[in-house]
This record gives sequence, C-alpha cells and structure tokens, in this order.
Amino acid sequence: MTYTFRTIDPGEFEAYLRAGELAFSSAPNAEDVERERSLHEPDRSFAAFDGDRIVGTSAAFSMPMSVPGGDDIPVGYLTLVGVAATHRRRGINTELMRRQIDDARARGETVSALVASEGGIYGRYGYGLAIFDLAFEIPNARTAFVRGVEPTGEIMLTGDMPMREILAINEVVRAERPGMIALDEKRYRYWIGHDHGPEKDLPKLFAVHEGVSGIDGYVAYRVKHSWPDGTPANQLEVLDLQATDPAASASLWRYVFDVDLVDRTSAWGRPVDEPLLHLLREPRRLRAKLSDGVWIRLVDVERALAARRYASAGRVVLEVADPFCAWNDGRFLVEADDEGVASVERTDEEPDLSCSVTEVGAAYLGGTSFRQLRRALRIREGTPDGCARADAMFAWDPAPWSPFDY
Repeated sequence: MTYTFRTIDPGEFEAYLRAGELAFSSAPNAEDVERERSLHEPDRSFAAFDGDRIVGTSAAFSMPMSVPGGDDIPVGYLTLVGVAATHRRRGINTELMRRQIDDARARGETVSALVASEGGIYGRYGYGLAIFDLAFEIPNARTAFVRGVEPTGEIMLTGDMPMREILAINEVVRAERPGMIALDEKRYRYWIGHDHGPEKDLPKLFAVHEGVSGIDGYVAYRVKHSWPDGTPANQLEVLDLQATDPAASASLWRYVFDVDLVDRTSAWGRPVDEPLLHLLREPRRLRAKLSDGVWIRLVDVERALAARRYASAGRVVLEVADPFCAWNDGRFLVEADDEGVASVERTDEEPDLSCSVTEVGAAYLGGTSFRQLRRALRIREGTPDGCARADAMFAWDPAPWSPFDY
C-alpha cells in the first residue's frame, strides 16, 4: 500500500493528537488537547496518511539540553511516536523516524533525544541509553537519616506554583547536570500537567527551602488519600525535587518524609546518584528500582562530540558505524586539552574503539562507560587501554539526569 508522509497543518492538530494517542489506546480530553497544543510545533509534527486518515505520528519539541561542562545544545525531543494498530509492521514508523532525523540534521541539531515506551524500538534508529532513572517507594516510618544529619533552614508551603524560584533553581542545577532541559514557564506547566489515570486531578502542592542565601530548593508533590478502617494510610508522590545545595536537598526530603498522615512516599525519575541512598540509615527500605530513562541519538557525530567538555585531557580514535545515517560512518579522532575542550576530526588512524552510533550515544553524557558497553559485547577494543582512556575522558560527575518526561 502507498502512504503519504508530511508535516501537518495547524488545523489538523486535534485529529493528529487523537491519532497519536489512539496508537497508545488512549483518548485525550479537551484539557489534554490544549496542554499538548501549548508546545506543539507544526513543522516538527510528521504524519503518515492512509488516504485522508492519519495512521502514524511522530513529533518533536525544540528544547536546549545541557551537556557535560554546562553548555547547552539545541535538541529535538521526540514525542507522540506511534502507529495505528491496524497499520503496524509496514515500515511507517521507520519512515517517520527517517524524516525526524533528516529534519533535525537540516536544522543543524547535533543530538536527538526521547523517552522510549519500549526499549527495544529505538536502537535500530541509532538511539543509545544515556540516562537511567531511579524510582523508589519507602514507608515513612523507616526514613531516619544517618546520625549527624539534621534539617537546616526553613521550609515554606506556597499557595501557588513558585514559578520564579523553580526556574531559577533549575537553571543552577542544570549547569552541573548533563541531560537537563532549559525550563521556561510554558514547558514546566506542560510537564506538571502531563498526567494520566485516576491521580490526574489530585492537587499539586509546592514547598520551598530557604537557606542563608535565600531560596535554594523546592519540591512539588501530591497526596493520594486513603483511610482504611478509619486510620490514615495516605501516599505521597514526589513529582519534582531540586536544590542548589546538598543541605537544602536533605531538608526537603526530611520535610516530605515527615508530612502528617502519610504512610508511604514514592518518587520516580530521580538521578542514579540520588543522595538518599547514602542519607538514609536503611537505604534498602527504598526498594530502589533502576530503569531506562532518556535515549540519545547523535545526528552529527563530529559536531556533537565537539560540543561537550571532557573530564580529562586525552586522545582516542572512535570508529563509528551508522547504518541509518551514513554521513556519520567513519573514524573520529577526539583530542581533549587540559580544560576539557576537544577538537574532533575525521582520521585514517587505527581505531582505539569500534562500535555503532548507538553506543556513542549511550556514552555521550557520561553516564554509561565504554567499559560497561564492552562487557555487554557492544564495543570492540582496538588497543589494550582504549576503553580506559575513553572513559577517563567521557565520564562525568554528577550523573546525567532528566527529571521531566516529554
């Protein structure tokens, strides 16, 4: 069968959104439509048409992302990628991904990013798992901190969303954390309202922490009420908690764990180096779970590798295979100076490492090591210390993090 692929007209947005949601067996209400419209970019919204019916969707949001060293790069965050259940296994998704990546390249973007509904889908398009997410659920009765750690400053509940403080704190945090997007009010309101299911209408509550230098942290959360047999067993979910100071972070967690009438606290989308793992006397009580978070695809390997900073001076030759984007095929010499600034150029030198663009994307933000990938049989090492030298350059602290799901 023959299908038509193109970007949508603004007037087609609601039909486009409904087709995309239907691929996930969902249906947006009027509020959902307006929320999605707030970030909608018609010229980045590709559709597959069977006649006049939309049977496949793939959209992107244009958002700056922090890379190691604190710089921003423009990134297209893919969203609403789906194909109608009646039209799967016909190459529609591959053609939509083809158009998204070609469009990103034409825009001069060096990186594409997404959160996968299923991890097995996007490796064939060159996306590598670059950011892991931590989730946990803990009984509040077992949240004692290690001895010597006490709350500091003052916690204040805010009646409204403290947008100015949220944006200011996020900007400081993301300067140190690779993988975080630049927030503005529209993006944050979109994310905080991006809910599904029975908890969608629970009110969001906000608290800020004030330290000696002013507001230096915030938490957004909601509480699901439950009173079996007349006794409180409420559940608190942390939606977002960020702080510019470790003491502020610890104090906000202490506040959350001490909210009255709450039996259990949960959180998801936390960084893998979450300080709670070392703050709690009983970290096992977190029942922490690790899952895939953000997948990164290098649209332009040479420019992407030059856009980030490196942890140490060094020199490594990467041989990259990219069957989906042939312009990335080749060998690249990455040479970083003492300031972490790298020159990247094509070379004929023998490679220290050989892999696909998927593995380079996984290692790009410093959260996945080349040695991990080698042990997973994903990399061939051409020199005995190739992975060690690459890891010394690419590794980054703190770990990459992307708390917002788009």
